[in-house]
Amino acid sequence: MTEDNQPIEGEIVQPGEEASPGTPNLPAQTLPASLHILPLTEKPFFPAQTLPLVMNEGPWMETVKQIGNTGHHLVGLMLVHGDVSDDAAPEDFYGVGTLVRMHHPIRADGKIQFIAEGVTRFRVKEWISGKPPYFARVEYPAETRQATTGEEVKAYALAIINAIKELLPLNPLYSEELKFFLNRFSPNEPSLLTDFAASLTTAPKDKLQEVLESFNLRRRMEKVLVLIKKELEVAKLQTQIRERVEEKMTQQQREFFLREQLKAIQKELGIAKDDRTADLELYQGRVKKLKLPPHAEKKIGEEMTKLSGLEHGSPEYTVTRNYLDWLTSLPWGKYTKDKLDLTRARRILDQDHDGLDDVKERIVEFLAVGAMKGEVAGSILLLVGPPGVGKTSVGKSVARALGRKFYRFSVGGMRDEAEIKGHRRTYIGALPGKFIQAIKEVESQNPIIMLDEVDKIGASYHGDPASALLEVLDPEQNGEFLDHYLDVRFDLSKTLFICTANQLDTIPAPLLDRMEVIRLSGYLMEEKVAIARHHLWPKQLKKSGLKRGQVSINTAAIRRIIEGYAREAGVRQLEMNLGKVIRKAVVKLVRGEADKITVNTANLEDFIPEPPYTPEKPSTGVGVVTGLAWTALGGATLTIEATKVHTLNRGFKLTGKLGEVMKESAEIAYSYISSHLKPYRGDLKFFDAAFVHLHVPEGATPKDGPSAGITMATALLSLARNEKLDRPLAMTGELTLTGQVLAVGGIREKVIAAKRVGIHELILPAANRPDFQRQPDYVKAGLEVHFVKHYRDVAKLVFPS
Repeated sequence: MTEDNQPIEGEIVQPGEEASPGTPNLPAQTLPASLHILPLTEKPFFPAQTLPLVMNEGPWMETVKQIGNTGHHLVGLMLVHGDVSDDAAPEDFYGVGTLVRMHHPIRADGKIQFIAEGVTRFRVKEWISGKPPYFARVEYPAETRQATTGEEVKAYALAIINAIKELLPLNPLYSEELKFFLNRFSPNEPSLLTDFAASLTTAPKDKLQEVLESFNLRRRMEKVLVLIKKELEVAKLQTQIRERVEEKMTQQQREFFLREQLKAIQKELGIAKDDRTADLELYQGRVKKLKLPPHAEKKIGEEMTKLSGLEHGSPEYTVTRNYLDWLTSLPWGKYTKDKLDLTRARRILDQDHDGLDDVKERIVEFLAVGAMKGEVAGSILLLVGPPGVGKTSVGKSVARALGRKFYRFSVGGMRDEAEIKGHRRTYIGALPGKFIQAIKEVESQNPIIMLDEVDKIGASYHGDPASALLEVLDPEQNGEFLDHYLDVRFDLSKTLFICTANQLDTIPAPLLDRMEVIRLSGYLMEEKVAIARHHLWPKQLKKSGLKRGQVSINTAAIRRIIEGYAREAGVRQLEMNLGKVIRKAVVKLVRGEADKITVNTANLEDFIPEPPYTPEKPSTGVGVVTGLAWTALGGATLTIEATKVHTLNRGFKLTGKLGEVMKESAEIAYSYISSHLKPYRGDLKFFDAAFVHLHVPEGATPKDGPSAGITMATALLSLARNEKLDRPLAMTGELTLTGQVLAVGGIREKVIAAKRVGIHELILPAANRPDFQRQPDYVKAGLEVHFVKHYRDVAKLVFPS
């Protein structure tokens, strides 16, 4: 069947008849009625071809022997559907093949090789043998005679000849095949010319099989013309690609030879060296400028001797060269001179930061000790505080005050200790650790290195970076810090390390023990206003390309933003909201709606949406008390509510997503108040029948810790006395079953949180008196603070009657 599923046109040449004029046979040749069949896998064989073929000896040796026993030595070559021919079955063969004469069969190395000379097409009528050696009864359809002459066939033949002519210059193999074809046949035979042209192409085997099955000459010529035109386009494209590659290669070779000639000339004149000599002289020149310790000098000398004996192109040469490059690039013995003028240092700190007086004083004290010693060394500072309070910028200010180079990197989420101590040189792409990289970049052996987010450092199967930091951050050990890549001890004892963290709980105790902790608790209203005016607003103007006079904001508007939009401990939200104001103002300026804009409380909501926070007063009522809490984001007030649900049975219920410690504090408060109602003049029978519910609002926020003990006890006592607090006050302290009030942490954050919401009377544990006294005057100003040792002191303050 042809590609259009119509019966193949043509006449059948019966055995014993002469071959049709379109077949390359000798006159009067008889064609056998049955044939041995051999399979082909890559492409079909055409009558115009004469080619050597190779087949496996195992399955086809018997077939070749039987062919040799015939007088005509004819065999049928047929294409199979799959890619493997040795196990082909009759149904795997296509229906049409080519009759060939076998010449000079040779057996060698398990293969059979012979020359196949194409004769004519045939079609299988019936398979006589269904397994090797295959034998089949065949017929020989002739070409449709009315299509073998005429102007149309001549035109197709000329088109095919022209296409072959175009192909010849593009591939020399085509010329050899054409010569062989012309030695056997005349180019005026269109059928053979068409088959020859098809055999030149690299078309898929199914397309070539369609050509073989086309007994109508005109249709066959159409198909072949399409295939050979495609082959011509592919050959042209291959030629263009080859020419481009050869042109590029020629240019590269020319440049290579010129460079080599230039090197040879320069070497003869004594003005140039080879690459290895140049590398060695580079490293020797670097070494002369360094003050190397003996062990490093010895190591560099050994590596340079090793480099001089290696081939330039070897992998070991590249590894050694990179290693020497790192060793000689480090600032051995190079130090920046510290500027230990305390007045200048305080002035720089004041310029860069508003508020934080206690932190600044602590840094000045630290610098004063350095001034007394003549150097600042062997110190590890840890700045702890909520996000946005200026921990990183304080570190930069210290570097500016000291006149040292500054390098910052974050260890948050770091899970591989190789980031700290480097990779061993045996690994491909090995590098030193972050500290050696920092020293190389700043070109000084005594920089300030800041480790951000040290409380978020991780651990994995790659190692524990926090443990690797122990050597780096220990003044007793870092004088001989050993990086895995360098494998040479490097002195980090002159380096000042400043770490930052939001909380101390997640920092490993051995690491925390090596650090000097400085707390940054947060900012009050006045401090935030000053920061906004002196730093944040000018920064946003500069970022937007505005001049100071184009957009301005008054102090009242800044206060409104702080109260309504930015109540956090730091100033990040404040900066974001000021940025929103600036962007809205820029839109108005660009549109020409105004030449100058002033933002005040009256028009503030034109620039930023309605505030998420509204002015709030501490809740009051029976069973309602305000406590103080510490969070990683700063201090916060905590309202605790207690109410009587019913009097059907005694019970106690807790809600508010409380942690285990806070639940225990609530149960302690319940037990203590229940057993001490008489001295505190509560209803003695209240808890006998009352089902009490104690709730801490903002139920979606997890809460934990013991510091709300006295607050919960006061809420329960208020409920039992049916008496509310007569004035706004806040309290914090841990309660025991005996009524003792124990110390709690985060005093500064809690005090600032109380002032932020307008509460100026506080109850704190007596054990926290020193913590409160250490606070700066501006934090303590305007506060009335009561220190208590026992809960009876709390009850007297809350319920004077």
